Amino acid sequence: MEKPVNLYLNKMRKMSFVEELKWRGMIHDIMPKTTEILDKEQITAYVGLDPTSDSLHIGHLVSLMLLKHLQQNGHKPLVVMGGATGMIGDPSFKSEERSLLSLDEIEHNLLGIKKQLSKFLDFDSKSNAAELLNNYDWTKDYTFLEFIRDIGKHITVNYMMAKDSVKKRIATGISFTEFSYQLLQGFDYLHLYQTKNCRLQMGGSDQWGNITTGVELIRRVTGGEAFGLTCPLIKKADGGKFGKTEKGNVWLDPSKTSPYSFYQFWLNCSDEDTKKYIRIFTLLPKEEIESMEKEHDANPHLRIMQKTLAKELTICVHSEKDYLASVEASKILFGAGTAESLSALSKEMFFTVFEGVPQYNIAASKFQDGINIVELLAEETNIFSSKGEARRMLKENGVSVNKIKVSDTSIIGLNELINNQYLLIQKGKKNYYVILVH
Repeated sequence: MEKPVNLYLNKMRKMSFVEELKWRGMIHDIMPKTTEILDKEQITAYVGLDPTSDSLHIGHLVSLMLLKHLQQNGHKPLVVMGGATGMIGDPSFKSEERSLLSLDEIEHNLLGIKKQLSKFLDFDSKSNAAELLNNYDWTKDYTFLEFIRDIGKHITVNYMMAKDSVKKRIATGISFTEFSYQLLQGFDYLHLYQTKNCRLQMGGSDQWGNITTGVELIRRVTGGEAFGLTCPLIKKADGGKFGKTEKGNVWLDPSKTSPYSFYQFWLNCSDEDTKKYIRIFTLLPKEEIESMEKEHDANPHLRIMQKTLAKELTICVHSEKDYLASVEASKILFGAGTAESLSALSKEMFFTVFEGVPQYNIAASKFQDGINIVELLAEETNIFSSKGEARRMLKENGVSVNKIKVSDTSIIGLNELINNQYLLIQKGKKNYYVILVH
């Protein structure tokens, strides 16, 4: 089976790592000499992720894409899960202290996240295999006295107080627990520098203060030189928070966010956001994206870029099968589906697509000998307010059952049920109703 990291290599034009990130708009801050060292030799770099859930969400995709580009350019990626730092919580740009996680919760979350990382990174490469690490492994046996003696003495309180992430919390209050976070993250970088020859840490722009603390700690403890690179925090053009919907985060785990809902999220992005996202979240090459932009601008109603973005990410995070099923489900919802395609939907996909539409529960006995469609629509349900209204629309060919047009004489029996459980009623072009039969 082809490794996920090689999925789009045939589409890529060779660029240096930093050049690739620059044209994609993925660099916010970069330390001096970082570009030169990356161009000169193979570098080991890491990104840290706190295991606050058993799934990553799309807010983590930027970090994963940083590591993916890094690996494709011949460098070695490390993913450091914050089993230790996750017990404390990063105060960076947070208005209040986060809930602390137990060891059992963290272990559970790590197992879930590990499966998702393999969709993005190659953990088997002979030359630059990705590694998954847990900072709890090198932190758990370090005593508090050892830490403040070996690590704390190298970084002054003045230096730590000057960080924006700390200054923003001083007014509302910050615990010593969170205040110490940057030292713990700096300790991670020092440990990785000494044990893995890791010389680059990457993350979002809100991590710049923590990254520079690590670089400074490495310099003071070892006299060595380390580097840092951050990407911009992703924001929506309308000022809304990226990755948030009415239901909360858009997760990579299909049990938390269905592949269909995941697909729809990207499909519904604005033109302005899509032009930014397609650079950051896909591996499509520069020439192809710029050509697509011109085509999109000439025919914006076709939403070419949104469809491409949704396709690329749904296949990458889930599978091609999930992508194709999501496309078919979209056709059904927006009128282009058939009875066959509707029947082919899994129960889970069906109720995801038609989530929120009015539902009615009717006993199976009502369908045993068949029920007239007018009675079903106007008496057993209130889809129509009267039999007369139902008959009028039925005669105008405005009602479908399971995507099949019906007349006022149609009889609906148990054999019409989808999966022997439900019916989909469509009134006009946009009004849907689900009848659950039990």
